[in-house]
Amino acid sequence: MLYRLLLSVVLALSGVPLLDLRAQHAVVGDAVAEAVAGVVESQSFILGLVVEEFEAEIASLLNVRHAIGCASGTDALLLPLKALDPKPGDEVILPAFTFFATAGAVWNAGFRPVFCDVDPVTFNVTRETLEVRWTKWTRAVIPVHLFGQMAPMEEIGALARERGAFVLEDAAQALGARQRTAEGGEAAAGSVGDAGAFSFFPTKNLGGYGDGGLMTTNDDGLADALRKLRVHGGRQMYDHELVGTNSRLDALQAAVLRAKLPHLPAWTEARRKNACLYHGALAEVEGITLPETLPVNLHVYNQYTVRAEDRDRLRTHLQDRGIGSGVYYPVPLHLQPCFASLGQGEGDLPVSEEASREVLSLPVFPELGEARIEIVTDAVREFYGTR
Repeated sequence: MLYRLLLSVVLALSGVPLLDLRAQHAVVGDAVAEAVAGVVESQSFILGLVVEEFEAEIASLLNVRHAIGCASGTDALLLPLKALDPKPGDEVILPAFTFFATAGAVWNAGFRPVFCDVDPVTFNVTRETLEVRWTKWTRAVIPVHLFGQMAPMEEIGALARERGAFVLEDAAQALGARQRTAEGGEAAAGSVGDAGAFSFFPTKNLGGYGDGGLMTTNDDGLADALRKLRVHGGRQMYDHELVGTNSRLDALQAAVLRAKLPHLPAWTEARRKNACLYHGALAEVEGITLPETLPVNLHVYNQYTVRAEDRDRLRTHLQDRGIGSGVYYPVPLHLQPCFASLGQGEGDLPVSEEASREVLSLPVFPELGEARIEIVTDAVREFYGTR
């Protein structure tokens, strides 16, 4: 009891960050250093064997035919869209409540972004929210598996098949997330749509030591096109079948990710345990709406995101006590100035707009531990008990 009290005091004085990658590095640092040294010794830095091995391991993990590394999660969204060869007027439907890269990729690939609203409980798109925005110009849809929980892929896939649209899963926050199928099996995020996109930004559940991304597909023809697009549009130097770009996953980043990958299941379970602790401690707090997981989903909690009354004041309250938090995302995409020409404005997507005013992400990284979760939840309860 005395040790726990002293530990709580020490942790309270040192604060609770939103994310602490140093704790992870203390566990994997030696293995990462050895893997990086191997690449340096080989002097093979661009694609090569270590990238191929990492791609094979991810393909096996997700049960997909092809996993194709690229330079970033943004490019993992961009290149499959470019492979569709958009024509003037072609549209892609995507949620307004997500990170900018999803919309930026649509625009930069040559499509017109069409923003839809999201489910108020999961923050994900549904068949219904997509159908509202569907037109004869709809060429593709992008369900974003936000915060680590998969969107309802069977109903989205059925809609897309009925109307001949391409499905690109934005799984940047959802590596390892799974969903039970109608047949009783399980499908991994990134394995259900026509293609999937992953990010290995350092803050992700599996993060590199810089930028990195990966695309998945079961379509052999699409996989061939993606491998060309990431290397200036060709398989061989100076032979350009497509107009591609430079989007190769560095061997150094692949080495880092391979060293970390065996730890991902334990890290996922730690995040899920932390989420359960938050659920138990905050369930009765009036003013907080806790995240819910669909019964068919395994949530991997890239973020633990609540809805909070007086969100901004709560965030200041936490900050004053040395507790980190995040707002993902403060402005929905249809209200971003760069998309004003698309014609959507305030009031058009009310669920996304309300979410942007209420969401707050609390620390959930694997090494967080019960004592620091208690510090966070005590501070939240203090705020709602005294405001």
